[in-house]
Amino acid sequence: MEQKHQILLETVKKLIRRGAYPHLAKVLGKIHPADIAHLFRYLDLKEQRILFNLIEDSEISAYVLSELDHATGAQLLEQIDKDTITEVLQEMAYDDAVDIIRNMPDELAEEILNIMQDEDSSEIEQLLAYEEDTAGGIMSTEIFSLPEEITAREAIEKLQEAGDVEMVFYLYVTDDYGHLVGVLSLRQLLTVPPRTPLRDFMTRDVIRVSTDTDQEKVAHLVARYNLLAIPVVDEGNKLLGIVTVDDVIDVMREEATEDFFKMAGSSEEELLYGLKAFKIARLRLPWLVTNLFGGVITGYLMWLFKATLEQVIALVAFVPVITGMGGNVGGQSATIVVRGFATGRIDMSTLRSTFFKEVRVGMIMGLVCGLVVGLVALAWHGNAYLGLVVSLAMITGMTVAASMGVLAPTFFKKLNVDPAIASSPFVQTANDITGILIYFGTATFFLQHLI
Repeated sequence: MEQKHQILLETVKKLIRRGAYPHLAKVLGKIHPADIAHLFRYLDLKEQRILFNLIEDSEISAYVLSELDHATGAQLLEQIDKDTITEVLQEMAYDDAVDIIRNMPDELAEEILNIMQDEDSSEIEQLLAYEEDTAGGIMSTEIFSLPEEITAREAIEKLQEAGDVEMVFYLYVTDDYGHLVGVLSLRQLLTVPPRTPLRDFMTRDVIRVSTDTDQEKVAHLVARYNLLAIPVVDEGNKLLGIVTVDDVIDVMREEATEDFFKMAGSSEEELLYGLKAFKIARLRLPWLVTNLFGGVITGYLMWLFKATLEQVIALVAFVPVITGMGGNVGGQSATIVVRGFATGRIDMSTLRSTFFKEVRVGMIMGLVCGLVVGLVALAWHGNAYLGLVVSLAMITGMTVAASMGVLAPTFFKKLNVDPAIASSPFVQTANDITGILIYFGTATFFLQHLI
């Protein structure tokens, strides 16, 4: 399958380079929409635009857009006429259409909503009223619900008459005012006596979220309880929509990608710039400048200990080892904690045990590495006290680095800032500074034995 995709990708790129657009259109007409969407991930924006313009079926265009990054999808639509944009968006699920419209210029988005049919535009405007990263912003409003007083037989009949609605693996039950009062599965519906009212066998304890629940929390709930969908209600418990597992997968992928970019000191926005080196460099520079100043501070600290260095020049040889190992340990701990916060495995209730676990791990690794580097120092310079200094600094530095790897993300989490920014660049710089202070502080304490 992979080989087939590679051949298809090479064929498409070759036809684009040659400008053989009629042939390319014929190729697209024979490809499954899912395969077309998959191709877009390996093309730059210019190639995507060419390919997108050759898709004649608005339903296929809508499918492709729903599989792409929302900002990229908006860029692809902006190049075509407004009537075609409207036609494509009307083929999409409301929640997907909203994601695309959010990334359009305000004027264009307003024009598109005016062109759309009243029903479509009102649904989309309702979803646009919610914050983008909340349950309300990602929910689907095309849902199927049943009144609690009807029987199982009547429910099956209504289900057979249901039109194009979001998945019906779960059937949500409402009262006369549209309030969510229960849920049942298809299996339950088919196995009870036909005349049984829904209220008699539905599950009343429904796991639900409100419209302002953060999308990350929604994803955690779906994962924790192994749900295929989760209902979204307003403050009065009125059923407004559902978030399905496919939307949750998109959220988890989006959050993970965002975290990885932040941990690398960059931004997901970089994906939109393609090969534009200057714009990408502008995104990466802030953290690098932070590291640059951290390096200057580290150098200044070494200058403050110049008296120690002048008397024991051998100390210089172990500076890269002390700072490097501390940065590595801190980065490991920070990555574990950031990912733990993101997946829900770590929260404020488990933070204490996580902290002490990482400190113990850092201490054990410090003891092993400290013993090794201490023996190296002894063998190299023939000074037992130099080996002792390097060992103690390594043990202390790695223990402190592990603790900082937990505390830094937690600090940002407490401030409601994404803890991912506390990973590699931040922790690396902080541990370089503390590592130098520990190393030269220890060396100064034992100075009379090192000379």
